[in-house]
Amino acid sequence: MKSSLLSLPGAVPAEGVDEGVAAHYGDLFREQRAFADGVGFVDLSHRGVVTVTGDDRLAWLHLLLTQHVTDLPAGQATEALILSANGHIEHALYLVDDGTTVWMHTEPGTQEALVAYLESMIFFYRVEVADRTADFAVVELPAGSIAEAPESVVVRETPYGRDLFLPRADLDSWAEKAGPAAGLLAHEALRVEQHRPRLGFETDHRTIPHELGWIGTAVHLQKGCYRGQETVARVQNLGKPPRRLVFLHLDGSEVVLPPHGTELRVADEAPDGRTIGFITTSVRHHELGPIALALVKRNVPVDAPLMADSTAAAQEVVVEP
Repeated sequence: MKSSLLSLPGAVPAEGVDEGVAAHYGDLFREQRAFADGVGFVDLSHRGVVTVTGDDRLAWLHLLLTQHVTDLPAGQATEALILSANGHIEHALYLVDDGTTVWMHTEPGTQEALVAYLESMIFFYRVEVADRTADFAVVELPAGSIAEAPESVVVRETPYGRDLFLPRADLDSWAEKAGPAAGLLAHEALRVEQHRPRLGFETDHRTIPHELGWIGTAVHLQKGCYRGQETVARVQNLGKPPRRLVFLHLDGSEVVLPPHGTELRVADEAPDGRTIGFITTSVRHHELGPIALALVKRNVPVDAPLMADSTAAAQEVVVEP
């Protein structure tokens, strides 16, 4: 979905999976500072929007998701994963129930596969699944924002801000009142600072929830059976994940940020030393400078200085080894 807000002054389009919204509006650090201070909004209207309606919606989703949602109170935000049979992460969902409908937003372009999977699992349950991406746009107000959401709009409130499911036809008129707009790069910089993983960035085809710290926030350990639960329980009770998420402070003298997939090695080893992980997301933060999230092997010492290609990196623990 291409956002109508790309017509705002100074808008520079994002690329890759985030194509369709603005990366920034001409002043990256000013936008970051304002958003961090609770001012403005970020256009996330390229994300997929899926709804589930029907009397059985929560009981049915409870059987499919990693999260406990049977008694999810109306208006309470949560997040959940859908795993493969082997426990690998396939979908990350950001949900809220408004009393009659479960609303969720997902990574751009994943909603069709998500809807297809959900519809294949309906069987005799009284539920209806719909892709509402063409009709609704997600925007995020930052934590501390005093902006008011339109009365009829579904709101998903979290410690990091409020997600609004706006009718797409109202996006332009709402943005005129809610500004100033901050680009997606501002959102991503704060996400990295907050150590929040993102599907497709911090995940690959073999990622399990324990590696990213999603146990507890998106995975409930005391709920019934769901696909992939056996792997979750086994790692939780008997072992450790093979990799762990880390937060990196990058050498600020480097002009170019190491992109997603840049291999990491321990700085004390030879330049052609063994690969111990890779950069997942790197950003420029308005206060911290260049920072990143990365996945490394679990047994890498937590105090080991790292190298991302030619860029030095100091790590902070996110997921304990």
